Amino acid sequence: MIQQVIDRYYHDCSHTNTIKAKMDPFYLALGLFRRRQFDKCADVCGEILEKQPLDQAAWCLKMRALTQRVYVDDIESEELIEGDFLDDNAVATAPRPGTSIKTAVPTTAISSRPRTSTGRPISGVARPGTQMRPGSALERLKTARPITGQSARAIRLGTAAMYSQKEGPFIQVSRLNIAKYAKKQNLSKPLFEYLFYHEGDVRNAMELAVQATQSCDFQDWWWKVQLAKCYIVLNLIRDAEQQMRSALKQHHHVETFIRLTRIYLRLDQPLSAVEICKAGLEVFRNDVSIMTELARLYETLNETPSSVKYYRSIVIEDAMNTEAIACIGMYHFYNNQPELALRYYRRVLAMGAHSAELYNNLGLCCLYSQQLDLTLACFQRALDLAIDAPIKAEVWYNLSHLALAAGDLELAVQCLNLCLSSDSTHASAFNNLAVLHHKMGKINLAKAYFTSAKGLEPDLYEPKVNLEFLQNP
Repeated sequence: MIQQVIDRYYHDCSHTNTIKAKMDPFYLALGLFRRRQFDKCADVCGEILEKQPLDQAAWCLKMRALTQRVYVDDIESEELIEGDFLDDNAVATAPRPGTSIKTAVPTTAISSRPRTSTGRPISGVARPGTQMRPGSALERLKTARPITGQSARAIRLGTAAMYSQKEGPFIQVSRLNIAKYAKKQNLSKPLFEYLFYHEGDVRNAMELAVQATQSCDFQDWWWKVQLAKCYIVLNLIRDAEQQMRSALKQHHHVETFIRLTRIYLRLDQPLSAVEICKAGLEVFRNDVSIMTELARLYETLNETPSSVKYYRSIVIEDAMNTEAIACIGMYHFYNNQPELALRYYRRVLAMGAHSAELYNNLGLCCLYSQQLDLTLACFQRALDLAIDAPIKAEVWYNLSHLALAAGDLELAVQCLNLCLSSDSTHASAFNNLAVLHHKMGKINLAKAYFTSAKGLEPDLYEPKVNLEFLQNP
């Protein structure tokens, strides 16, 4: 029986190879591209170009395959970068509260005695480019690629830049006649994506976008979006804003709304970003991507009820959205409802997400809901999965609260020391360590730790209050 199965397998393999040998190479390359086997597709297209160097169809398909092989969703990589290089675009030097991300600082009641900070959950699922916010890479908006109207496969005359050398680059970008390719709709868009994503040549990509926009009499919204992407890379934020708004006047697209929102975040204008998101929701009712962007905006502005409102709407539309579930769980945790938070985090765990942050949050929820038999196991799992030093520091910091709940001060001190060994800039750990040393009677050491915490994080109010209490008993 086994021998028959083996013979049948080799017969099928030889039959498949015979079919591939008789199949048209370009049709085979198209099949590989649809199955997302981009490396094999590029190899087959390379073999076609060796025999027919001027085959523009194979040339275009190889560009698409090479682009898709290295493509990443650049919308998620557009994180807000703090620094002084955006000061030229600032409108007001002292914005009103709620009109700037930089001034959105949560207010908390100040205690007049030494105390420890409460344990805090860190992100359940990290978004790309962030570490301390819950997020998901499962559902992400793809870059819009309208059909380019590619004609039937035909061999046309090309330029010398189409020749592919075995030991050289696929395309000689310096020899490209950009003005000529900008007029060809079936080649210009794949060529732009190849230059922008694969080669990282923003200058030539922007030149191609400018000439293509002019060749279509400024009527193609897609080119305006691509031109805005180039402006964003070059930090020409106002020019990018003009291109995005012009594109929205011609065509409403989810990607355009989100990119325009990110532009206003770069300009530190969150209220304008909120208006753009709400305008997008009027066109695309209950769109998950726009609602996610709006929920993140309200979260950044510390308007938690509004943020949770949109996260709940996201869960109604997409019950598998891990970011929304994790954020709702965090909201319940900080509103003294650890049992409800535990239900949401267990839902994320049941969906297949396994990370140090998630197990850390589960451990905190079990601790505050008095399920102590599961708390230590969750934290142990979090330590096993933690790779980055800051994540390990957060887990050890929260383990110190477990030791305090058990009444073991020495174990709490040891956990805080391990936290500082992973992250020597953890101000909350310095503060809590100072509180414990104060309880042990080590006043001078407590003052030193409070001073260190105050210097590391000036906005943290506990070290300031505690240090004043020790200096003015």
